[in-house]
Amino acid sequence: MTSQFLRSSQAERLRLVDSLESRRLSRRQGAEHLAAKLSNAGPKGRGCLISRRKIRYNMELDLEGRYADRAYQILASLITPRPIALVTTVGPDGIVNAAPFSFFNILGATPPIVALAPGDRDDGSPKDTARNIRLNQEFVINLVDEAIAEAMNRCAASLPYGTSELPFAGLTAAPSSVVKPPRIVEAPASLECSEWGTLLIGENRVVIGLVKRVHLRDEFFDREKSRVLGDKLMLIGRMAAPHWFCRTRERFEMRRPAWNVG
Repeated sequence: MTSQFLRSSQAERLRLVDSLESRRLSRRQGAEHLAAKLSNAGPKGRGCLISRRKIRYNMELDLEGRYADRAYQILASLITPRPIALVTTVGPDGIVNAAPFSFFNILGATPPIVALAPGDRDDGSPKDTARNIRLNQEFVINLVDEAIAEAMNRCAASLPYGTSELPFAGLTAAPSSVVKPPRIVEAPASLECSEWGTLLIGENRVVIGLVKRVHLRDEFFDREKSRVLGDKLMLIGRMAAPHWFCRTRERFEMRRPAWNVG
């Protein structure tokens, strides 16, 4: 298009500019027409409601092309906050390994399952957490609150092989009930897990864990109602890469609206 434009006469250039402008307006008018149509759906309409405000054309990042090598930085900075799993496992030498991961969440309740995605080292070899889980099919997820935030961060240090992170971080191990890896005493809650399976998707490794037992402090659980007192848990979350975190003290309640038929 550029070479054609440069070779053309002035009259042809004007026609080309008019053609490009018409196409641009046509696309914009089409999008605005669709938005106006959907915004008139009304409270009982079948379509979704869209604001009448002028449509903004946002950035589009191709994670299969130009931005493929920036996928981690982009997604880890957008998908926030993320819960943090301080995972304890046991190596073949019996040494307890503790490492934090924020690519972690609950996936279901029947059965209760969680997902964890431990990355590889720079040389492409699996980290100790992934290797130990494949070896023993067991691990413990220790949740992280403000009180152990610094200790969790110390567990991310690259220590010499055969050195447990727990003493280095000032954390205490306690026996689990049904799995070999210990839980962390200072954690507000710990989940004893067995490996259901590990998925390999490209260079990603996703561990699916079955939650066997939950340990949490008495003050965080209402026995009469069998309910976790979430307002007392001061968990922290992972924010933008590489070094940002957040507190969860400031919260708000938003009840799901009821749909009145008829």
